[in-house]
Parts: sequence; C-alpha cells; structure tokens
Amino acid sequence: MRTYTEVKQALASGDTVVRILEGYLSQIEASKHLNAFLEVFTESAKAKAVEVDQKIKDGTAGRLAGMVIGIKDNFCYEGHAVSAASKILVGFESLFTGTALQRLIDEDAIIVGRLNCDEFAMGSSNENSAFGPVLNPLNEKLVPGGSSGGSAAAVSAGCCTAALGSDTGGSIRQPASFTGTVGFKPTYGRISRYGLIAYASSFDQIGPFTNDVQDSALLAEIMSGQDNFDSTASTLPVEKYAELPTEKQLKIAVVKESYEMDGMDPEVKAAMKKTMDQLVASGHEVEFVSFPYLDYMVPVYYVLTTAEASSNLSRFDGVHFGYRSTEAKGVEQTYKKSRSEGFGLEVQRRIMAGTFVLSNEYYDSYYTKGQKVRRVLQNKTNEILGQYDFILLPTTPTTAFEINAVSDPISMYLQDVFTVHANLTGNPAISLPMGKHSNGLPFGIQVIGDHFEEKRLFGFSNQLMKLDITA
Repeated sequence: MRTYTEVKQALASGDTVVRILEGYLSQIEASKHLNAFLEVFTESAKAKAVEVDQKIKDGTAGRLAGMVIGIKDNFCYEGHAVSAASKILVGFESLFTGTALQRLIDEDAIIVGRLNCDEFAMGSSNENSAFGPVLNPLNEKLVPGGSSGGSAAAVSAGCCTAALGSDTGGSIRQPASFTGTVGFKPTYGRISRYGLIAYASSFDQIGPFTNDVQDSALLAEIMSGQDNFDSTASTLPVEKYAELPTEKQLKIAVVKESYEMDGMDPEVKAAMKKTMDQLVASGHEVEFVSFPYLDYMVPVYYVLTTAEASSNLSRFDGVHFGYRSTEAKGVEQTYKKSRSEGFGLEVQRRIMAGTFVLSNEYYDSYYTKGQKVRRVLQNKTNEILGQYDFILLPTTPTTAFEINAVSDPISMYLQDVFTVHANLTGNPAISLPMGKHSNGLPFGIQVIGDHFEEKRLFGFSNQLMKLDITA
C-alpha cells in the first residue's frame, strides 16, 4: 500500500492494522539489501498495531490509525536506539520522544523502524553513513540522494506508508527527486525540532516523505504547531493543510538563473518548460524572474552550517555519552581519540571548516559576512513572493547518479544548488515527482511558498500533480 488512502480503504474493507503491518514487514525483509533500515522496531510496532486495532473497534482511533511510518536515524524515540548513522552514538538509546514524532504517535501512527542516513545528516548521497550506503530502489547502482536517503528509499520501495526526514539544505527534497517521492520542508519554526539531533540549528527542519501530496499535507498538519520545548517553534495557529484548496489565476515566478544554468539536464529543462506551458493553459500567469545570487547560495550555506555544526557537535566528546576510545589515556587523549575514531571523514571535515569559520581571525570575514549575505537572499526572496504566489524551479539539475561517482566534496556540495535556497531563507518548499527521464529515472520539480503559507503550497502542489507534462 503506497498511500494512506489505500490503507484506510483496506481497513474499511475489513483488513486489520496487524495484517497491514505484516505486509510492510515482509516488504522490509525483501528490501533488506537496500540498506535503508538500520533497525526494525518489530516488537513495539506489533504491540502498537494490536492497540490501534482495538481503538478502531472502540471508535476511538486517531487520524493516522494504520499508517506505518519509518523515521530517519536522527529522531529521538523513547526506549529506542538512535545513532545519527554515526559510530560515535552506537549503543545510545533515547530517553524521550521528540515532539513531531510524539504528535504522530498520539494519532495512532505505527513507527516501524529507524532509517539509514548520511552521518549527522551531512551529505547528498547517503554514502557517508557509518553503516554503509543506501541503494536507490529504482536502480540499485545509484544513490537515493541524501542525507535522508534511507527515508526516501523506504517510501519509494513500499516499506512504509510514509517516512520522516530532516532537511538542512535539501536533505528531504533532493532524495525525493531521486526516488520519485513527495518531499516536503516546512517554514522554519512551523514544526518543532525538539528531539531532532541537531546539525545546523537555524537551518534544520523536519518533514515527511510520502507517495502523494494528501499524505504529506496530513502529516505536516499534525506535526505543526507551538511547542514549549522549542523556543523557535512558531505560535501561529496551524491551518487545515489536508483540505488542499484549489486556486485559480495564480502568479508563478520561475527563477531565470536556475532554468538557464549550465549543467542542467536538457530533459529536466524540457519538463520545466512543459510545466510552465501547462500552467499557462490552466489560466495561471508564469513569468521569469531574476535571482542573481545563485552562485553565492551554496558557499554561504556551507560557511554558516559548518559553523553551527562545529558548535552543535562539540557535545559528542567521548565523556558524557556515546562512543569512547578504549585506547585513550587521560582527558586530552579521550577527547582526541574518541572524536577522531567516532566521527566519519565528512563530519570531521565540516567540524574543522566550521571551527575555522568561527575562529577569532576569520569570524568577521566568513561568519559575519555569511549572515549578511543570508539577509540579502531573504530580502530578495520576500520581494519576489510579494509580487508572486509561488516560486518554481527544478529540485535537482539531474537524475540520481551512480554510487562512488562523485568523490570531490565540492562537486557533492553543488548537488544542493537548487535546494539550499529555501533553507537559507526559511521558506516552505516541496519537491514533486513531475517527470521521468529517458533513462527511466524520476526527477522532481520544486515549489517555494511564502512563510507559513503551507496550506496554499499543498493546494498548488496538488494542482501541479494533476498536470500532464508528457504531452
């Protein structure tokens, strides 16, 4: 079952949550070679399924009764292991459940397991995990994208109805594009980050992977809202996203620089053109706008996120919890050996870069300047969205690439060229599986909305999914 609508239909026809869960567990077993799941929560999931079946009989079941959800391995779930796909947290068990996850559980979702990802959510291919790469279920020689590659692969392969990921610079939307799924990132502060292991606190966001817009809207609606455990969570009321409103005569801005960028696959560009033509034919207004800062976004993103990572990851010291080197003697060696043995190469690279950026001599040259550029990007985005309803651009310039094909860190960072925009500015954004390449692989189209306009974004996304761009 690929959508929650199918799950509800099965339940209405007399099926049980226990049997539905067993179907997913069979699919997980059959897809084991993809390396998407680091752990399957068989016992706790089965116990919850029995409980939900009883609730359905009693007429007290929540809005997500029967939905089976996988969680990225940086979500805290009480009594369950969480490692951020890193050796440094092997054996660690969470003492509490994060807010967003708890809200889903309270509506009777079944949490089926934890999913592989790039270590500490740092990567664009899911090759940086301490537990090996995830394979793309559509072509096992290819990456599923990152950092939430396990979540994307699990939903694409039918191992769960939906999965949770985190998006710091495109880590939900880019894998969604590579696996033909729907990936959504909310407005910064719309969904509480309490219980998400931090990478870069002013960028990180929680969002769902699903196989349709309806499920994405429903999950986002339930997870959203104020939270006393997260001071950055907005107090604005949550609209009913799942209603999916239809709007006529919208004004859509297409970023000219992204459309004309060198290195964009011609078929992705052609699909963008067909989408624009279809929107015009449907009565909407589509115009090119200039966003002349495309070349600055990835460098600024990496300056600021590595600085925040350097600060956030200092807590993993080999002293308080997690991995500790057995060969260390004395305090200084404990820090050095535990961190150098516990962290992978990419995480070490970003911690070192961030420490450099924050150092006394370079703080103003890099970090302060980066924050100023971020403000320029936010102002320009606000200006565009003051004149247009949505911004449209590709999610990724190409389809998924082969495992080990991108070895240069800079080339890997450029995989996020179209997705970091919404993280730098805090806007909600969604990747929709809009096209299929002649190589048989999917690719996504991305919509960016105004702050806290998730309901309109989901409504427009639903309209986009009904377009026929194959004509």
